[in-house]
Amino acid sequence: MLMTAPEAAHALFSANALTALDDVYRFARSLTRDEADAEDVVQETYLRAFRSWQTFQEGTDIRRWLFTIARNVFLRSREKARREVTLDDDGAEAVDAAQASEVWLRRGLDPILASADLGPAIHEALDAIPETFRSVVVLVDLEDQSYEDAAEVLGVPVGTVRSRLFRGRKLLQERLIAYAQDAGFVPAPDRSDA
Repeated sequence: MLMTAPEAAHALFSANALTALDDVYRFARSLTRDEADAEDVVQETYLRAFRSWQTFQEGTDIRRWLFTIARNVFLRSREKARREVTLDDDGAEAVDAAQASEVWLRRGLDPILASADLGPAIHEALDAIPETFRSVVVLVDLEDQSYEDAAEVLGVPVGTVRSRLFRGRKLLQERLIAYAQDAGFVPAPDRSDA
């Protein structure tokens, strides 16, 4: 029995796009910070993807295509205007991050962090940073997208991805340091480490 064209398109869509469902949900969850909203974004993403299936180019990355759709769905669903974030990248943040890392190494804290279950703290810290930075961190660090792919998904230049990723990682680091201090893994910093 031969399939009709719509049935064949549906089967092809199911075989390809549905394999990325968990990845798209994780990405939507990182954007919305809410399970129900993430499910709505995923549902709308797949509806739009199915309607536009003929525009998908075979051989390209289905996840990147779906991430782009999900991000667009999320942005359109927001009631507030998207805030632009301007960063002054004069190298001071890089120096701060290097100094914080050196303090941790000097204190011998790497083995403590390696043995601790930081999953909940990382998710909480990730949820607490602004969406502009969070989406870049999720795409590059969690979804293993290249800078170029993340730039395409987010619709920004690669340099913006790099800048936002650096700042997002720094914000995560600050939140995780505070978590480690609150949890008693490390003492609060004294003035000699500053």
